[in-house]
Amino acid sequence: MKQHILPAIKLTAVTIIFFMGIYTLFVWAVAQAAPNKGEGETISVNNKVVGYKLEGQKFSDDKYFWSRPSAAGYNAAASSGSNKGTSNPDYLKDVQSKIDTFLVHNPTVKKEDIPSDLVTYSGSGLDPDISVAAAKIQINRIAKTRNISEEKINALVQGQIQKPLLGLFGTEKINVLQLNIELDKLK
Repeated sequence: MKQHILPAIKLTAVTIIFFMGIYTLFVWAVAQAAPNKGEGETISVNNKVVGYKLEGQKFSDDKYFWSRPSAAGYNAAASSGSNKGTSNPDYLKDVQSKIDTFLVHNPTVKKEDIPSDLVTYSGSGLDPDISVAAAKIQINRIAKTRNISEEKINALVQGQIQKPLLGLFGTEKINVLQLNIELDKLK
């Protein structure tokens, strides 16, 4: 029995020291080399932090581009998807409600033209980005609300498109917070 207990205790001690000390210090050191020292990349306007680059925020005013819906209520501490399947009646009712709301605020849009990312939750519930199609379908509403030409807003959208990583991984996307900040700068 002694021949098994002593090695188990040694292995436990080495594992504790490694994972609680060495590994933790290594991860902390790597984070110090990241932008903002691992605290998250912030977005500022007039030297005031207005949000985080990787965290979605709710925009529901007609003069702004709307964000992707959040199952977590845009609360990073409660990050999660909805965990409801596509055949779940509650899920379907929720999606239909989002479609109806979108159509009320965008009367020129047909139901079948609404991009799915404007009416469904992301996996994390905090997606800060929308598809290019989701941004473009909102241009008419925003142009009318702000009394700005659609061409000017479309040019702004085109300038905010983020390409896939290395041109291969992912799809084109637009950060909603950054887009709305730039939209507020338009006159």
